[in-house]
Amino acid sequence: MNGRIAAAWVVGAAVLWGTTGTAQRLGGAETAPLAVGAVRLAVAGLALAIVGARDLRRPPWRWLLVAAAAMASYQVTFFAGVARAGVALGTVVAIGTAPIVAGLLAWIVRSERPDRRWWLATVMAVAGVGLIAGRPGQADAVGIGLAGAAGVGYAIYALAAKQLLDRLTPLAAMAAVFTAAAFLLAPLLWAVDLEWLARPRGMAAALWLGLIATALAYLAFARGLSGLRVGTATTLTLAEPATATLLGVALLGERPGSTAWAGLAVVVGAVIVLSVARQPRVTP
Repeated sequence: MNGRIAAAWVVGAAVLWGTTGTAQRLGGAETAPLAVGAVRLAVAGLALAIVGARDLRRPPWRWLLVAAAAMASYQVTFFAGVARAGVALGTVVAIGTAPIVAGLLAWIVRSERPDRRWWLATVMAVAGVGLIAGRPGQADAVGIGLAGAAGVGYAIYALAAKQLLDRLTPLAAMAAVFTAAAFLLAPLLWAVDLEWLARPRGMAAALWLGLIATALAYLAFARGLSGLRVGTATTLTLAEPATATLLGVALLGERPGSTAWAGLAVVVGAVIVLSVARQPRVTP
């Protein structure tokens, strides 16, 4: 696959992920973040299992289990970290940690050595996300630790997913990962508040989060990841907070300051730096 087309798939996935916060707010589920994480995995896992299970042939079980465990842990640690450290600081730590860890892991495991363009784009994107988040409040050490763990978990997921894509189609790989991850988080459904699902807008939000912002988004990410290095793909996903900012302005009446707009411009610039670059050939 052409590297620029692969980059477009990943950016498209990040745009869909960027709708998560808005859908959560409009669906009345902003007070139940752990429930949202469990429900979106359950819906996505069921949908992907129905559509893609028949294409699954002898998956690399070790990497499948690693990817599923990493995705499940990301859901739990991210929402718990944000709840303690605050949305702004928790998001910056989690999203900012992921591309750096992913790039280093891919260098160690797959010998994908990061180049100067990747370092430039990653530093730009992380700085831009920090500007979008603005000045955080009082730091909570446990919350920051959980958010950092979420970033590491996502980086491990990206690496494991890349290993799966060396053997499986994107649809089969994501069907296997999200079905397994949904089973891991299924017990959480009995311990969280699901009252918001009883309302029509809550059910609509759950379907959007599960089918579009998770199942479809991760299929697009897998499609792009199959043609990109792990570090490059993970950095491109930092388009997510930029999308969330624009949706907040358009649909939720939010009014970010000039610093946030500057951060948005920096993130877009970082995505462009990676998207227009000629990508190294990726060989399984």
